[in-house]
Amino acid sequence: MSHEHVSYLELLARGAATEAYDRPVLIARASGAGPEALAGLEEAKQLALRVRAELEGRRRREAELSALFATAHDLAGLRDLDAVLRAIVQRARSLLGTEVAYLSLNDPAAGDTYMRVTEGSVSARFQQVRLGMGEGLGGLVAQTARPYVTEDYFEDPRFQHTRTIDAAVRDEGLVAILGVPLSLGSQIIGVLFAADRRARVFEREQVALLGSFAAHAAVAIDTANLLAETRTALAELERANDIIREHSAVIERASEVHDRLSELVLHGGGVHDVAEAVSEVLGGTVEFTGADAGSARRAEGHAVREGDDWVAAVSAGGETLGALVLRGQPALDPVDQRTLERAALVTSLLLLARRSAGEAEQRVRGELLDDLLDAPDRDRRLLRERAARLRTDSEAPHVVLAARIDRTGEEADTDGGRRESADRQRLWSAASHLAATRHGLASARDGGTVLLLPLGPDESAADLARQTARNLGGTLREPVTVGASAPVRAVLDRPDQVAVAYEEARRCLDALRLLHRSGQGAAAEDLGFLGLLLADGRDIDGFVDRTVGQVVAYDVRRGTDLVRTLDAYFASGMSPARTKDALHVHVNTVAQRLERVGRLLGPDWQSPSRALEIQLALRLHAMSAAVTGA
Repeated sequence: MSHEHVSYLELLARGAATEAYDRPVLIARASGAGPEALAGLEEAKQLALRVRAELEGRRRREAELSALFATAHDLAGLRDLDAVLRAIVQRARSLLGTEVAYLSLNDPAAGDTYMRVTEGSVSARFQQVRLGMGEGLGGLVAQTARPYVTEDYFEDPRFQHTRTIDAAVRDEGLVAILGVPLSLGSQIIGVLFAADRRARVFEREQVALLGSFAAHAAVAIDTANLLAETRTALAELERANDIIREHSAVIERASEVHDRLSELVLHGGGVHDVAEAVSEVLGGTVEFTGADAGSARRAEGHAVREGDDWVAAVSAGGETLGALVLRGQPALDPVDQRTLERAALVTSLLLLARRSAGEAEQRVRGELLDDLLDAPDRDRRLLRERAARLRTDSEAPHVVLAARIDRTGEEADTDGGRRESADRQRLWSAASHLAATRHGLASARDGGTVLLLPLGPDESAADLARQTARNLGGTLREPVTVGASAPVRAVLDRPDQVAVAYEEARRCLDALRLLHRSGQGAAAEDLGFLGLLLADGRDIDGFVDRTVGQVVAYDVRRGTDLVRTLDAYFASGMSPARTKDALHVHVNTVAQRLERVGRLLGPDWQSPSRALEIQLALRLHAMSAAVTGA
């Protein structure tokens, strides 16, 4: 074997490039070899190149078969469709030696095709492009079910060029494109592409290879769809079993709650007992609310969903009494809905029963107070027995309160007497409830309501009046004015005191209205000198103490002349200059004393109403001092 032939074998052994096979011929020509030797070398070179091409083809086919085998292996263990499709596109790009490969799928609903997987793409616009059927190379492949190849896409008139597609392809920089259909039987589901950013020719073998990858991709998609359908069928079977089990459990819950509600009704359970029982059975939290049931009321007894809650109106005789609200169970079974509605019905029955009992007790309380007001000469032993049955503390000091809903003239004219009658009924109901909670009495009287309530520890009649006005006004959402009497002690030992105290409370109520203090509560002690006229006790010392007591006490402690300075100040027409002449002191001394008075009595002590009260209190104080001195 010649040296030249050995050189070609070495080139074949190391897989040299095609250009390296020209080197032995060039060396021989340079060495001065004859024509016969050069012809032999050329023949050996051509033979070596044919062997090289055969070896290269075999290596390529081996790589292709290996890639197809790996793809088939991926399909056999299919878990993630996207991963399998990405592997197919990557292998197609590698084996065909293209810069880009991508796969698009048809969208039957939209009537077009969209990018599913791309490899080597750098353009976001290209990765998101959608092609209409018949548009571009891919649209034509999807429409005709045949492979199409172009060496230069923009110069190829076979395709329907659109601005959107051309802009995306140009943005990606693609020139040569090969596309083959993804087929499931006679149905085309997408297109597999290989593309370069330069002009090139795709050989028949490359078209066939890409078609093989497309077949694998179609099988992968079909397998994934079958798996999804199988999983869906299994999930539906499992859901059906769950529904059967759940329905059985719901029926058991409904039976359980029926038994528990029946037991509650028979044993006198309350509204909150019903809510607790339903909460345990339904698994959420059920609460009774006295607020308006809203949409539940309009649903005529059916439970309705409001956000994540379920609401069932509690009503009777067309009146909404409140609602049962179930929280924590947004997805409620229809049978459980009926259970909630049944619980609302039981709740309405319990509320009606409690209301009947409450109204009976309110009437009894009203009758006892009426007897104290109208027939104080009744047998006191019987009065005590009746008060004990109502759990009234007859030994505690009590206050009589007169309450009335006050409206403006325009409001009072609306609906005439019908609205006034309704107001009296609502006020009596609210006052009766308040009296029951405070172990007192209440009765409708003189267009309003009268209450007899015990005083709490460290509580004054004025405190109780203000608290009662706030309570009744808040309950009725209307301004309620309340006048209070002075405390009455041992009301059952001297029941005649109750009628006298009621008249005092009414005078205080009328005074509040005249003073434009509607919606407030007050006792005579709150009304200054006007309280002296209204109160039956004529608590002069209390009035003086409340009005100027701090000034008198300051004089006693410090030995000052603030009281005498106030007398001189008012006597001189509230003139500091004339006051200093009357007292024979410097005007600065008068100013300092008046400043001290202001700190003791408050900044408004010189207002007309306060000044009048202070002058009256100074006169009464002087009279009291004169009587004491005498």
